[in-house]
Amino acid sequence: MHPALHSWRDEWPGQAVRLLAYVGGLTLLSIAAAAVYRSTPPIPAIAPVDRSHWITVDRPFPAFALSIPEAAGQPESYAIRRHTTGDGRKDVLGLGDPEAATPYLEVEIYRAGSEIARFAPPAETIVSDAAALGPANISPATEPLATKFGPLAIVRFETSKGERRFCLGFVRSYDDPMLQISGRFCQGETFVADGTLSCALDRLTLLYAGSEPKIGTLFAQAELNRSFCGQRDTLMTPTPKYRALWKALEMGPPRPR
Repeated sequence: MHPALHSWRDEWPGQAVRLLAYVGGLTLLSIAAAAVYRSTPPIPAIAPVDRSHWITVDRPFPAFALSIPEAAGQPESYAIRRHTTGDGRKDVLGLGDPEAATPYLEVEIYRAGSEIARFAPPAETIVSDAAALGPANISPATEPLATKFGPLAIVRFETSKGERRFCLGFVRSYDDPMLQISGRFCQGETFVADGTLSCALDRLTLLYAGSEPKIGTLFAQAELNRSFCGQRDTLMTPTPKYRALWKALEMGPPRPR
């Protein structure tokens, strides 16, 4: 027999043993790794961050005003939010404490840009805007509310988060210019009267329209339709005080027992 062939036959059993030992070791390591993986709780996937497309403008320059003398001394707020890609703008005016049962009025003027093609249905808009309050017992009004801005869709609801309040949500949308006026008037114990909301919106005015003359025209027309809180004589009764407009101020603090 050739010496090289004899050497291969003599060494094969030893190589086979080493190969089998190597394969067996890999098998044992695989089994151990699988056992460890099964015993380790899975790491939950990281949820994507819901980044809003709206940013709040620092030091906003007001374009609208909501003057209610009966609410003098109440907290006031004004915020401007811009859409990051669609050029839309929202001016949000607040009057009162949004966390308390005392009256709180919020009005939003939304000048839409390319971020939307059309406004959402009225009830959907109102409920969506008030989502943080946990709207409950939602009841759309059967008839619109007459205001100087035209008929407003009204939805009544109660809050289920924070202080319990009764809110009157409202919205009015225009196609040209593409503008929407919405918000809510909330208080404790009972709903704000429809006439009270209409009177409050009678005080919403435009300070400047900038490069949007159609908005200036819209608000100028609204002033012609102004009811002066139910009194039409603009010379004798220029926007009289509407005593029911801010009922909490009339009631004053509770008396000690």
